[in-house]
Order: sequence, then structure tokens, then C-alpha cells
Amino acid sequence: MKKLFPLLLLFLAQIVCSQTYTVLDSVQKTPISYATISFGNGNGTFADADGRFQFSKKWYSDIDSLYISAVGHKEKTISTTSLDKYILLVEDIAELKEVYITAEKKRKYKTKKIASEVHNDYFKSWLPTVESEIAVFFPRNSEKSTKIASVYLPIKTESSNRNSNSTGSFSTLFKMQFYENDNGFPGKRLSYEDIIFKVTDKDKSNFELNVSEHRVFVPKEGFFVSIQVLGYADTKGKLQQTKKYSEIETRKGIVKVSTTFRPLLPFTDKISGYKTFTRRIFFKNRAWQRFDKEYSNNNNLIKNNNTNYGMGLKLHLYEDN
Repeated sequence: MKKLFPLLLLFLAQIVCSQTYTVLDSVQKTPISYATISFGNGNGTFADADGRFQFSKKWYSDIDSLYISAVGHKEKTISTTSLDKYILLVEDIAELKEVYITAEKKRKYKTKKIASEVHNDYFKSWLPTVESEIAVFFPRNSEKSTKIASVYLPIKTESSNRNSNSTGSFSTLFKMQFYENDNGFPGKRLSYEDIIFKVTDKDKSNFELNVSEHRVFVPKEGFFVSIQVLGYADTKGKLQQTKKYSEIETRKGIVKVSTTFRPLLPFTDKISGYKTFTRRIFFKNRAWQRFDKEYSNNNNLIKNNNTNYGMGLKLHLYEDN
């Protein structure tokens, strides 16, 4: 009996540290992929492709409520003391996405590229965290129907210039979304499905993401393309459920510091104007901020005028409208 007691304690500890919950649609009872789980303090995590996420009081002892949300569903607030294994979200009719049906036919087009700005300078790069979403504005410079064939994403796989010979391996999941142009700011989310993609240490510094099959067309007013880190992926490409924050003791008490993920995102001073916006997605208002001096006086990227993420596009301009 004495030998069984320590084993029982170990078993119970594992349960506490690995409690898994699943987010489902309340009607269809189907998993809601990559649902957002906010902690109410600007921090949070994500469900995986199967709607599953892990939460334990050992990981986040100061969190007493979770705010579960997903596009097309009403947000749900749940006490951490009464979490059910299955969390049901109700559809929000006002936010249901419109469905565009486009007949597929052979259409003549010309290809145009908006070049990306690539560099390998660690000190001019954004360190991605799960808290931040970055959006870049692209105008539509043609009267012709314009479809995105590819998005070019500058990446830096090394963690530091000082240690460039030791890159280490990684596999990171990102989410891409599209937003309308609302007087120069990212506005309403456009009715295209989220694009989930993976970046690894083996990828080239000018990462090309083929999005042609998603049939994304550029509105006349232009639009914003955004990317957001979901977290590291396992060997099968599945989102890992890991703690996203470290706790550091300071004079003012314990401070949560967000985990940074690779690859880094090179910012540049070679793009005119302020076309890059960012927001912290775990806050309630999720307000977008232009990445300029009003965003921060202390940010080293802004101090050195590296205020734009150098994203690029490959476009198909159709002859027939």
C-alpha cells in the first residue's frame, strides 16, 4: 500500500497538468478548430484543429475565468472551477460568414508581383508571440479582377546573429486572415476561411504560401493580410498544447512574459508610409494599432524606422471582369 501511494499521487498530478477540453458547435456537435481561449488579462491560448486545448490551475494559478470565442459564434465565459469536458458555443447569426460561390472556368490573366523585403538582421526583426496579430495593407492598383495566387512572407529562422551556426529545429503553425479596408485601418474580417500553415527551420527566407485554391480576391478599396502565431507543431503538424508564458519574479511581483516563437519576422524601412498594424488578440476590444511612434516611443524597430513588415504578393489580374 505504501508503494502504491506515491504512484497514485504521480497519477493525480499528471491528470491535473494535462486536463483536456474540447470546444464544439452547440448544434452540429462538431469541433471548432483553433478557437481562442482568453484568460481575461491579455493572455490566452488556442484550441487545436480538433477543438481541443489544455488548461490547469498549476499552469495558470491566477486565472479564474476563461473566455472562449470563435468566428461565427457567441463568446462564452466559464469559471475555471466548473469547466466541462465539452464546451459548446452557440452560433451568432449576426457574424455568420457569407458564402461566395464562384464558377471555376479558364480565365486569361497576367501575373504581377509585389516584391517582399527580405533581410537577415535579428535586431530588425519582430519576435512573434501568440498574443499578437500583424496585418499589412495592400491597395488594388488595377480595375481588373485581382486574385491572390501567393503570399510572400519574409522569415528569419535563426534566433540570433550571435549564434547563427546553431539554428535548431522548429515547426510553427500560423493562421492567415483577411480584413477589409476601413478608412486605412483593418476593418471587418472578410468572408474567407482561415488559412492554417506551417513554417519550419528548413524553409527559405522568402517563404511562399500558395493560396490560389482559396480564391481570395482583392476588393476595390484594397485589403489587409494578417498572420498570427498559434504555437509550435508536433512531428505530425498538430498544434502542441504547451504553456505559452513564463513567470519572472520582479520587485513589483510576478510578471508573465510571453514565449517568443520562431521564425522571426523581418521588418523594414524600405516601404513608404505606415502599412503595418498590430493588435493583441486576447484583449476584449482587440483594437488595431498602426505600427508607428504613437504605438510606442521605446520600440527599437520604430526608433530605427523599421515600421513595416515586408510581406509581398503574387497576383493574377484577369482579362475578363
